[in-house]
This record gives sequence, C-alpha cells and structure tokens, in this order.
Amino acid sequence: MSTRVAENVSALELADYQKAVRLVLRHPLITPLYPDGGALATVRRWAEQLRNDLMEVLGYRLTTTADTARLQRAHDQLDPTRPAFSRSGRPFDRRRYAYLALALAALGRHGAQVALGELAVAVAADAARIDGLGLDTGRKYDRDAFVDAVSWLTERGALRLADGSAASWVSDPERAEALYDIDREVLTAVHQPTRVLQHVTSVTALLDSAGARSLSEGRRAQRLSAYRRARRLVLEHPVAYYADADPELTGQLRAPALAEDLTRLTGLTVERRAEGIALVDTSGCLSDTRFPGGGTVAQTALLLGARISEAAARTGRHAPEQLPAPSAAERLADRAGRIDLARPAHGVFEQATADRADTEEDGENEAYAATEARHPLVTTSWLRARTKEITEQYGAGFAADLRGDPDRLLDQALDLLAAMSLVVRVVGGVLVLPLLARYRGVTAEVKMRPHVRTIRSPGRTGSTASPGSEAPAPLLPAEDVKDPAQ
Repeated sequence: MSTRVAENVSALELADYQKAVRLVLRHPLITPLYPDGGALATVRRWAEQLRNDLMEVLGYRLTTTADTARLQRAHDQLDPTRPAFSRSGRPFDRRRYAYLALALAALGRHGAQVALGELAVAVAADAARIDGLGLDTGRKYDRDAFVDAVSWLTERGALRLADGSAASWVSDPERAEALYDIDREVLTAVHQPTRVLQHVTSVTALLDSAGARSLSEGRRAQRLSAYRRARRLVLEHPVAYYADADPELTGQLRAPALAEDLTRLTGLTVERRAEGIALVDTSGCLSDTRFPGGGTVAQTALLLGARISEAAARTGRHAPEQLPAPSAAERLADRAGRIDLARPAHGVFEQATADRADTEEDGENEAYAATEARHPLVTTSWLRARTKEITEQYGAGFAADLRGDPDRLLDQALDLLAAMSLVVRVVGGVLVLPLLARYRGVTAEVKMRPHVRTIRSPGRTGSTASPGSEAPAPLLPAEDVKDPAQ
C-alpha cells in the first residue's frame, strides 16, 4: 500500500512544510514559549496537512489549539533514549519522574496561581502515601528534585514564574518563595495518556502493538499496521536492521515506497545497505542526540567504538566469538520487568490482562528473526583495558570525575553506543552491530591549546532521525544492496 505525502503542498513551499514536520517530531509539545517563540506559528500554518500526513504515514495523532500543538506518538518499543532532563542537564531519575507526575495531579486541583511552597506541600502529602518516595522539604536533595520537575513544566509554559525565585526557595525555603501562573491549556496538553492508567497491569499495555488487533482482524488492517510500524522504526531509531524485523515488516522496510514517503515527509535522505536502512540527518535538526558529539562520554564512546569495530573485524584464531543478539521479545521483557517493579500493587483492574498477553504474543512472533543473526562478542575485560588506554592517552581533556572513575566512564560510553544501535550490551561484554563499522577509521587530533583534544570521524549520527554523515561513508560494512527506489 502507499499514500500521497504532502499532496497539497507546492514545490515552492515543500521546504517550509518539512521544517514544520521536523519541528513537531522533534518537539511533541509545542507552546507559545517552547521550544521557541516562532515554532507554534510554523506548525499551526500547516496543521491540517500535518494531521493528515502524520496519521497516514506514522499513525501519530496531532492535536492543535490556540496555544498548543501536541503530537501523540504510537510507541512500538520501550525507548530509554529520550529522558526528561534536570536543570543541570542530567536525565531524570525515578524520584524526579514521580514528583513530575504528582505535580501534574496537584496542579489540576489548584486555581490560576500556585506558590512553590504550597505545591510542594501538596506533592509531599501524595508522596508520603507511596512507599520509598516521600518529599521532605527540609532536605535539599528532595527540594532539588522537586524543583527540577517544576522547572520542566516551566520551560514548556505550563507554569509561568510571576514572582520570586525557585533557586532561592531551594536554598532557603523558610525565607524565599516563588509564585507561578498556571496555564491550564498547556497543562492539559502535557499529559494525554492513550490508555486508562488504572487498567494498565504492565507498561507494555501502553505500546501501540498492545491494542492493534482490537481495531480489526482484517488483512488490510494488518498491512496498514506494518506500513506504519516500518516507517516509525526508521524514523525513530538510528538504524533499522532487517534481521530484527518479522517478514511482513522486512518487506515494508525494503519497499521503495518507504524511502519515498519519509524523504517527502521530512526532507531527509534514506540510506539503504545490506543489513538495514537509516534516515540520514546531517543537520541535526531532527536528532535528539548527536553522535559523534562533544563531551567526555561521547568522545570516549567514539574512540572506544573505533577500537571495538577493529577487534570485531579480526579473522583467524584472533576472531571474536559470534553470538546471537537478544531477541526483540527478550529485550522488551527485560525492560518491561524493570519498569513494572515500580507499578503500584493495589487498585489495578484486570481489563488490561488481555492486552499484555497480546503484547507478549507479538514479541514471540517477532523474536525468531533476531535470533538468526550472530554478532562478534567483545569482552568486558578487553573493554576495560581499551578504556584505560584511551584515558591515559587523552584523559587530560576529560572531565575529572570520569577520568578518575574509568568503570563509570566505560558504562556511560557503552550506554551511548547501545542507544545509537552500534552495540548490544550483554552479560560479559557487548555484541557488535554492523553500523559500528562506519566509525572504524576514527582518528584523534590534539589541538594546540593545552590539554584539549578533538576527535575526528568519517560522519555524524543523530539518534531520533538516525545516522547521518558530512561526507559519503558506508553505513554498513557488508556488500551494498542497490536501492530499488533509485
């Protein structure tokens, strides 16, 4: 099946329309203030065409009001790569997510304004009923976590500072205060769950595949589901490997229409190779993470990735052991199990049980393809040794806390490589995925400024919009497959 993307958009206006597409995909909530003052007007201009195309191509629902544009994605996997961030730029932990959820609930019970201390009291009362959480405003650690949640809402315009200072309140809540105006329309747009949460018995019930069969059992509905899932997979991930997909999804990934639809929709280029397909984002306008990137972790990950790729390419008696990667069902079960540990034990209905069973069945049906592919194993001990070498050679330009804790540096670097679909973390090391071969030729160059080093690579990669490169470079090491769209 196929669809006509942007059929009412002229060639002269196509670039402006694609900018609006990238904006709403990069920022699912857009307000008069977030991500900038002009974003909402850009999206609202193309609202009708965006609603049609995003639903037809991706199964995403766009809702616009006078002050908001809210994109509700359909999720096929549990994605750990898009966290909320604190004021210091660190990903939210469970405490901060809990405070954010409780703050949203408490703000729904307030009027047009709320004082920060008053909101903290309301959240503390709810948090006290949750084992292991609590909110003690006498502890600076708790105040910092709470204000991180409030600042996340403020950045998006759900709260607007009218008087005072949140930072001063964190330092001394007895003497300082902050007063906020509540934007009810933005607040409503922030949280729009696709399921009744009281009926959810597992986080997997929130995935789109959990309810796909309930819509229709007809063949056309199944083709439409595969059509959208394939396009979401390429759009939302650094690379879509054919080996990880079931036969119906693989057929969609290989079809010329996919490249045509995504290129027309986003303005980006689809790159196809023997092992998979990726959406190239050289500008970074659609990517939530740039790779290679700046900072100690990103530079270590790049240098380590180059060494891993070289080790994976060895042959003969030095060739690494080849092992299958965990299946899609195993990865889903592992992540879901860890998330479900935080699910409340009481007040849960049983209606979602069937959804969970359907999700598990989906995973079983899709698992077999992943188990067929085998990948080189690089051991943890080898990774530690290479990280030590990198730290000794380039560590003068690294952050001091990570330079002094090589195990933590290695752990964060491997997390980044895994998030970019370059490796899979397993017990005892990592399995090397084909995309990592793109960075085999990475070299490091020391700048003239003392203690600062920069790293050069053949290309740049962004995670949301997938790999991109500044110069032509092979995406995957195996023999190229001719793109049938060309």
